[in-house]
Amino acid sequence: MEMKISNCFPTQKWCGGASLSRQVNVRFYPLPSQRLPPASGKMRQRRNFSLQNKKKQTKTINIERPPDVDLQLSDDIDSDTEKMSKQSLSNSNQEVPIEENVDTSTETKSSDESTYSSVDSNEEGQPSSVHLKDLIGMIRNAEKNIHLLNEARVHALEELQKVLGEKEDLHGKINILEMKLAETDARLRVASQEKIHVELLEDQLGKLKNELSSSRGSEENVLHVNNSVPLSRSDLVNSLSEQCDSLRKENMLLKQDLQSMKSELSLVKETDERILMLEKERSVLESSLSELESKLAASQEGVSELSALKLECKNLYEKVEHLQALLAKATKQADQAISVLQQNQELRKKVDRLEESLEEASIYKLSSEKLQQYNEQMQQKIKLLDERLQRSDEEIQSYVQLHQDSVKEFQDTLDNLKNETKKKALDEPVDEMPSEFWSRLLLMIEGWSMEKKISKDDAKLLRELVWKRDRRICDAYMSCKEKNDREILAAFLRFTSSPTRPGLHIIHIAAEMAPVAKVGGLGDVVAGLGKALQEKGHLVEIVLPKYDCMQYESIKDMKVLDVVVESYFDGRLYNNNIWTGTVEGLPVYFIEPQHPGKFFCRGQLYGEHDDFKRFSFFSRVALEFLLQAEKRPDIIHCHDWQTAFVAPLYWEIYVPKGLDSARICFTCHNFEYQGTAPASELTSCGLDAYHLNRPDRMQDNSANDRINPVKGAIVFSNIVTTVSPTYAQEVRSVQGGKGLHATINSHSKKFAGILNGIDTAAWNPASDNFLKVQYSASDIDGKIENKEALRRLLGLSSSDFRQPLVGCITRLVPQKGVHLIRHAVYRTLELGGQFVLLGSSPVPHIQREFEDIANHFQNHEHARLVLKYDEALSHLIYAASDMLIIPSIFEPCGLTQMIAMRYGSIPIARKTGGLNDSVFDVDDDSIPLQFRNGFTFATADEQGFNNALERAFNYYMNNYEIWKEFVQKDMSIDFSWDSSASQYEELYEKAVLRARAASRN
Repeated sequence: MEMKISNCFPTQKWCGGASLSRQVNVRFYPLPSQRLPPASGKMRQRRNFSLQNKKKQTKTINIERPPDVDLQLSDDIDSDTEKMSKQSLSNSNQEVPIEENVDTSTETKSSDESTYSSVDSNEEGQPSSVHLKDLIGMIRNAEKNIHLLNEARVHALEELQKVLGEKEDLHGKINILEMKLAETDARLRVASQEKIHVELLEDQLGKLKNELSSSRGSEENVLHVNNSVPLSRSDLVNSLSEQCDSLRKENMLLKQDLQSMKSELSLVKETDERILMLEKERSVLESSLSELESKLAASQEGVSELSALKLECKNLYEKVEHLQALLAKATKQADQAISVLQQNQELRKKVDRLEESLEEASIYKLSSEKLQQYNEQMQQKIKLLDERLQRSDEEIQSYVQLHQDSVKEFQDTLDNLKNETKKKALDEPVDEMPSEFWSRLLLMIEGWSMEKKISKDDAKLLRELVWKRDRRICDAYMSCKEKNDREILAAFLRFTSSPTRPGLHIIHIAAEMAPVAKVGGLGDVVAGLGKALQEKGHLVEIVLPKYDCMQYESIKDMKVLDVVVESYFDGRLYNNNIWTGTVEGLPVYFIEPQHPGKFFCRGQLYGEHDDFKRFSFFSRVALEFLLQAEKRPDIIHCHDWQTAFVAPLYWEIYVPKGLDSARICFTCHNFEYQGTAPASELTSCGLDAYHLNRPDRMQDNSANDRINPVKGAIVFSNIVTTVSPTYAQEVRSVQGGKGLHATINSHSKKFAGILNGIDTAAWNPASDNFLKVQYSASDIDGKIENKEALRRLLGLSSSDFRQPLVGCITRLVPQKGVHLIRHAVYRTLELGGQFVLLGSSPVPHIQREFEDIANHFQNHEHARLVLKYDEALSHLIYAASDMLIIPSIFEPCGLTQMIAMRYGSIPIARKTGGLNDSVFDVDDDSIPLQFRNGFTFATADEQGFNNALERAFNYYMNNYEIWKEFVQKDMSIDFSWDSSASQYEELYEKAVLRARAASRN
């Protein structure tokens, strides 16, 4: 008897978090072995065994059905059960043959006994006691299993009853959320269907129990007949075998029913779990609904108040516009009146002149000849006056020219005197140093010469400088006497080069340059450092990709050269056009690949699926261009992973081709981005992946089958820098190095951190055209007017000009501490300030989160979030803000804090990376007073940020005069590129001098 139950329950995701309040554990007893033991014994022993078994009564199991459960069986199941019962009874009747001829001859009996004994010498045609025990044990275990199943069924029915009750309670509330809980109704209907299946199984188990009871009764009848009437031994054995087969079949059916019952129980459990989950969801939805209703009521009240305020504002605006119109009309009338008055005055003057002339005319009208003579005399006098004026103008012009010539001559004389004085000071021997000093220098030079560290000609020149006691060599030694011999040697070799030699030839190969192609701080660094080095007398050139999305209006004199540069990529040669132009006064070469992939015509700089190919292609073309243009740079400076390929390409491919004059400098602006890719992709640009995919070269430290361009640049460069001293220390740790700490530490001798600068010409509040009012450190009143202009622009309240304004200008990425920026909005409002955010996020969920916050504050009078990039607005926020927050989790350098101080906005920054090197807390007694310029906090949590923000508010609100002095001091700090460029210049010159010294040897 089999029943096939279809599983109609919904998917598991609706009940993943629920748990059953009650669990039913069902343990089934194993059936004894069904193997028939060999028959033995005599008929008498079998008859005694039957009598003993007859005394034993099997226990019946009374299963009470819950009164509230109505179980109905289908006609098909009833008919199947009835047929099986009849068949079982007929089989049991056939298995008990009765011998009619009891009296037989002794001879026949003995022959029968001998025949039976040959079958089983221990039994007289009856099964052994062991066999009957097995049969009875099978029946008892089956009864126990049925009993356990009935207990499980009772528990399941109780749980189903609870489920049905809860379903009825939920129906009224689920109707409210019809759209969200439509699936719940379907699942409850499925649960009710499963209940019917369980009831059917229960009735079926009752039928099985009845069958088992009838089977026990038939067995007792058989035993009774066997005691009274002897059977033929072979027939009895056959009947018992058939009965055992029947019991086996019934046992198999019981097992199948048990399995189906287990599946039904598991489905019942899942139903309970789903109901609990739905109950929880219902409670959550009810609470959310109540909360929304309360918010809706509050918002309706606010809307009513807001509508009234809007109406009042509209009336006020209309009145103001009317007054403005009246004022304009009155002003126009006044202007007209003034002009009429002026015209009247001029007419009055003309009338007076006419009256005078009439009087004169009346005097001379009697004599026309006298009048004519008078006119002629007047004409002559006028002519004489004109001649005198012309001569005087010529004399004045000559005097001015003589004065200018004398000033120029004086300036030239002064410059000549300065140069002669400077030259005389350099040429004069140094007499204050003892003779031992010069002897030591001479011995040092002789030692270098003998060790062949310098050439004979260089040694001769250095000896002459020592003999003459030249001030330059003295100053050079004193400046580096604490350094090692190699650095002293490099300093001395400067004097052996030609004194008329120009500055260094430096070429930057980069993916960005402000303002033509800028995404982050890299573009500012390339432009700012390039201009500062150019001002120091060096030849600086920039090589960039020609993006289709550049700001072409910032490029002057742009044109394409009549030359094509061929470069290798992916096994073939590709043509490249070279464009030239000037950006911020720097010469720039733009490379336009003629590759079918249109590498730099994508509408954006980064973020493409093939960025590794795009920039490895560009790096190779840039070096190919330098080779074919026969340039001989002293320094090739590459930046970040996009042009990190330059270092290995230069040494592996282009030095053998003859481009060997340069030293390579690599600057990593952020070790978060390393550009790793499968090693096979390196072969596209012509590099040998098998040769370079090694732990000591370009193999990524976390994956043996990947290439790391940043690691390759560190290994293959002569100079490696990052953008602040603190960040240079942070990246040597496991956490800060992002997997490259071991590589950085192994190349630490050529690794340095140099703090970036800012373009003080572009970021200058005294000449910034984006501002409402320009101002300077000596006159900071313009900040108040710019704050008022920003408030009007963004619709913020202007009732209190002293109310502090907190600004934030940033990319909304996890690195920038977005959780603290979000917290800052609310905390600033709690402290009584105003908050303005300008920025956007490339991370979708962060952008959505801040869009929700912006919508929440879109009509707030003290907070505004502008989620886009706006260059003009950023200048105005810097000028208007009293404080500017930079709560970065890590910050390699950061320019925001420097620009903020340049505009008099006090930074509130976390102590990390470049922020730690440029912002020093006003309350830190370990910092000299003149360097304290902001408010800092160490831990990236709300408590640390709150402490810094509250201290800043306290200073602003309670010590405003001290705050103004604080602002003036910050605006006077020099964050220009001059100091940073000098450090790069020193690194460049040392690398070049070391290269020249090595080439001489």
